[in-house]
Amino acid sequence: MMNAMSKLRIQVVATVRSSIMLTILLLVALSSAARADGTAIVLDLEGALGVATAEYIIGGIEQAEEQGANVVIIRMDTPGGLVTPMRDIVQAILGSEVPVVTYVSPGGARADSAGTYILLASHIAAMAPTTHLGAATPVSLTGDGLSPGGDEEKEQEKEAPPAESTGEDAEDTAKDTESTEQENGSSTAMERKVLNDAISYIRGLAEAHGRNADWAEDAVRHAATLTATEALEQNVIDLIANDRSDLLEAINGREVQVNNKTFTIDTEAVVIETIEPSWRLKILNAIASPEIAILLLMVGLYGLMFEGYNPGAILPGVAGVICLLIAAYALQVLPVNYAGLALIIVGMILIIAEAFVPSFGALGLGGIIALIFGSIMMFDSGIPGFGISVTFVVSLAVAMGGILLWLVTYLVKFRRRGAVSGRERILGGTGVAMESFVGDGRVWLEGETWAARSQVPVEKDQTVSVNGIKGLVLDVEPIESAHSVNVQPET
Repeated sequence: MMNAMSKLRIQVVATVRSSIMLTILLLVALSSAARADGTAIVLDLEGALGVATAEYIIGGIEQAEEQGANVVIIRMDTPGGLVTPMRDIVQAILGSEVPVVTYVSPGGARADSAGTYILLASHIAAMAPTTHLGAATPVSLTGDGLSPGGDEEKEQEKEAPPAESTGEDAEDTAKDTESTEQENGSSTAMERKVLNDAISYIRGLAEAHGRNADWAEDAVRHAATLTATEALEQNVIDLIANDRSDLLEAINGREVQVNNKTFTIDTEAVVIETIEPSWRLKILNAIASPEIAILLLMVGLYGLMFEGYNPGAILPGVAGVICLLIAAYALQVLPVNYAGLALIIVGMILIIAEAFVPSFGALGLGGIIALIFGSIMMFDSGIPGFGISVTFVVSLAVAMGGILLWLVTYLVKFRRRGAVSGRERILGGTGVAMESFVGDGRVWLEGETWAARSQVPVEKDQTVSVNGIKGLVLDVEPIESAHSVNVQPET
């Protein structure tokens, strides 16, 4: 009996052990399968490319590396942006341990200017139908863009021989040419440096992935653009995909060079993980807007000025300092023309001065004009996505004009009203005799009892006019045609 029980116990233990081992093996197999499937990180690059956008894209690539993702997909629709953030994104793509696919989508999207550089830097460049790319000519921060073929046209103008010129005319022409070259030499040299640097940069990105470097140079030198179909035909991109599913299917099994190592992309059963910008990046991206920057600047300056005129108010000063610091961040990351910034500051000072030095609109009108031109000039850089809305400028001017009109109207009414207190208010005023008197007596005037003196008899409740003041005694005389006042004075 004991032997039978022992055998049964041994069989049960063996069965339990086998079940546990099978369960463990099944869990390991499922875990391995999950790891094999992997993930595809999706990042959205939409709108103008700025500092916050670059931080979001770079952070997404770093997160993909930490997770060991199979691929990073950057969905792009951008008009371009600033050079420094663009270069930061390109460096992050080139240094990534995970293959990066840039996909211009949806239909009608674009990869203009800085977007073209990012697209060419990616391990796989893809576009949706009806999208386009190009127009990668650099634009300076002063708003003077390099026009397509600008340098070649200048060279042709210099090399073209003048139409028949001899003797003194030839000497004059030579002097004029030399003078023009001296005046424009520095700007021309700077334009060439910027242009040649951009050409070398974009050619290097195209050649690194075996793409059409000649067209890439054309996109910089002549602001050339291509549709998705043309880009595929000219070997500028790798493929056209209708949607994300089509893209994942098309890139599955492709071999790319990632940090000089061959990498085979596996997207057969990947899990899609979309990374959204954090609330911090969303706030920074909203702040780095020309309209918001101007509003913050105005609120900050007004706050400090009101605090200066009303020491101890505290709230205007605190709000002004905070707004100015936030505006300083926005102006740091935005392409700003400082002449326009100076005009905005002068305009606000003139509008505030109207309230303290009434000029019946002259100072305020000048301030509004300075504010309008300053706002237009401040962000007139020509960089896509960083211009200021004309509607916003007009609305701002209308609002400031309305405030100015109210201020001038109020001042005119205030002046017409005359004195409301003091000696000027009492002289010529009318009161009511509180008693009958000749010589000294009392009258009711402006809600108070006054000592009065009259050279002629005054009857009680008779209306009197004030002709003069001696100390605190009023010189009065009765108004014969006046009627008694209904309001009885206090006794």
